[in-house]
Amino acid sequence: MFDDPAKLLLALPEHKVPLDGGNRDSQNDVFALIRFGEQTCAATIEGKVSEPFGPTVGEWYAEPSRGKRDRMRQLCGLLGFDGMPPAHVRYQLMHRTASALIEAQRFKTDEAAMIVHSFSPGRMWLDDFATFAGLFGAEVRPDLPSTFILKSGQRLRLG
Repeated sequence: MFDDPAKLLLALPEHKVPLDGGNRDSQNDVFALIRFGEQTCAATIEGKVSEPFGPTVGEWYAEPSRGKRDRMRQLCGLLGFDGMPPAHVRYQLMHRTASALIEAQRFKTDEAAMIVHSFSPGRMWLDDFATFAGLFGAEVRPDLPSTFILKSGQRLRLG
């Protein structure tokens, strides 16, 4: 994947990242700063076994409060979406990825990454992850990251 072996610089479990609107931060299973060669990456890692990625955007945004509208505006801006994502996309994937982008800006890293560490032998919920990655034109394959540049110019890796 990289010319130089990756080096873990920092790992924080249950790392919270504030988001606009509402009272709840995005709580990531692990936040990591990773160094590979001359590059540094801010990564959020979501561990999964059999539980889903939570509600869809349509379910979460069914009766949006002002806080939810503010949060959705922030998430869409960070992710480079021109409008609302499709209703069947999982909301958790949006805010976990936005968390990585926010922390990449805060720590001035070269890229952001949102990684799902699946412990599911049957690769449960891979289709939901692939649907989300498809919003960026990314193709998802297990154990291989997909890297692309967002409209903001920020490099994002999904895997």
